[in-house]
Amino acid sequence: MRTVWLTSFRRTNWFGIAGIWRSPKWERTASSGSRRRVLCIGAGGLGSPAALYLAAAGVGTLGIVDFDAVDLSNLHRQILHGTDDVGRPKLESARSRLKSINPEVHLELHDRAFQAANGIELVSAYDIIVDGTDNFPTRYLVNDACVVAGRPNVYGSIFRFEGQASVFASADGPCYRCLHPEPPPPGIVPSCAEGGVLGVLPGVIGTIQATETIKVILGIGEPLIGRLLIYDALRMRFREIRLRRDPDCPACGLHRTIRELREIENYCAPAPGRDMTVTELSTRIGAGTPPVLVDVREPHEIRICSIPGSLSIPMAELPYRWADLNPQAEVVVYCKSGGRSARAVAFLHERGVTHARNLTGGVLAWIEQVDPTQPKY
Repeated sequence: MRTVWLTSFRRTNWFGIAGIWRSPKWERTASSGSRRRVLCIGAGGLGSPAALYLAAAGVGTLGIVDFDAVDLSNLHRQILHGTDDVGRPKLESARSRLKSINPEVHLELHDRAFQAANGIELVSAYDIIVDGTDNFPTRYLVNDACVVAGRPNVYGSIFRFEGQASVFASADGPCYRCLHPEPPPPGIVPSCAEGGVLGVLPGVIGTIQATETIKVILGIGEPLIGRLLIYDALRMRFREIRLRRDPDCPACGLHRTIRELREIENYCAPAPGRDMTVTELSTRIGAGTPPVLVDVREPHEIRICSIPGSLSIPMAELPYRWADLNPQAEVVVYCKSGGRSARAVAFLHERGVTHARNLTGGVLAWIEQVDPTQPKY
């Protein structure tokens, strides 16, 4: 017996996208599937395994949206890229790797950020969307674009040791806003860069996303429509939450108010006058007029890299150590990439330390622009 690919790619005897032996019914399904267009938003932790398996399965056209470059700190979880790709645009790395798996897959690479200005256009050009985003503003934009354009959203998210997956914005199911109508306030939920993630976790969730995409393409099985799958890696347990479409959902409800994309303004932006660039900080230190530097990261992070002369006050200790700071002094707070320190600066301003400022980009920006001799994580 022979196998069927969604494209004409038959270099091995492994299954094509359906993973089904040849039969008239599956030939028709596979032929239809080979014309389907899938868009992966992000070529990072989730997008890597999803794109790899979708290309290997024989998806006819695979689009990828990403504007980032490969960093050494990505490699424990972003298996689409290798050490030779460090510093290379992720789209170029993705092209090489995916073509090596399936040279006949048609790749469409979009070197841009997914934004309100281009979201509808990007989503409308594809049949199924795989959400591999890593931040709330983009995740809500992807959801809203899928609802407006009428495209299923194969959702995945990861944090520390837990992952989630579902299929949103299908014809009969709920969308992401039915579960979470609005984003959490800025700073409430740390990013993966701040909170960390188990390296193999995105592999599990991204593979589930690829599985759900294949099921939706072929119209087989029971996709995760109306179901949120939650994976606990520490306990090795899966559990499921049933979801229903919210009639009051602003995106897909009976009286929807979201009919076009809108950016979530100032979601991660520091308050005016409360930030300092690493270049400005370096100049101040070189001139002998440094501000008081406060590092709010955890001790294990500080052992990897730091800015010389910093005072360590981890975020958890800030509520009872902030009084150690002179309220009249100029204070610059930093963390890994700027999220925790922005929250710390807001906390300090509320308590009268009005000259506190946030170091834009955190210690990672310092290493990239000022001191590249230090390791990154």
